[in-house]
Amino acid sequence: MSVADIQKEIGDLITREGGYANNPADAGGETCWGITGAVARAYGYQGPMMLLPMATASDIYLQRYWLGPHFDELDAISDPLALKLFDIGVNQGQATGVRYLQRALNVLSDQGTHYPVLGVDGGLGRLTLNSLRLFLALRGAEGERVLVAMVRAQQCVDYMQIGEASPSQQQFEWGWEDARMML
Repeated sequence: MSVADIQKEIGDLITREGGYANNPADAGGETCWGITGAVARAYGYQGPMMLLPMATASDIYLQRYWLGPHFDELDAISDPLALKLFDIGVNQGQATGVRYLQRALNVLSDQGTHYPVLGVDGGLGRLTLNSLRLFLALRGAEGERVLVAMVRAQQCVDYMQIGEASPSQQQFEWGWEDARMML
């Protein structure tokens, strides 16, 4: 995926996330374009969150949520997985989606027959990327679809568990699920 392509994806994400929000039930606190105040400050933004420029949010998404966790390297192997993990990273933390991928690869490895069983550490390192390459060489496009579905299923279960554990979060459940069904 080119820089222009990921910028389009980031633009689509910003559209889904919307502008300024400050819902007291949202653990992320004040957000604008889906960027929390804490993340904006960590990237040097000092103004009011309500006025966070869309271009600043876009740069944060690119640096922190695409390049930082090396999803650009994953994208060279599997565009659908890279985009799914990017989405998960924005909402649940960058390591979360990688752990989902590692778990799925492990249960599809036939007990390490096709590639080594991975440590589920949330790091997108050489071993995880090489295991993914071996899996895709073995299973092809159908395997890729299955793997994306397995990652997506784990995301859905986590969102449900959040809502079950904290009823104040249930108000967000529809948006979490609806916006991500296409990914």
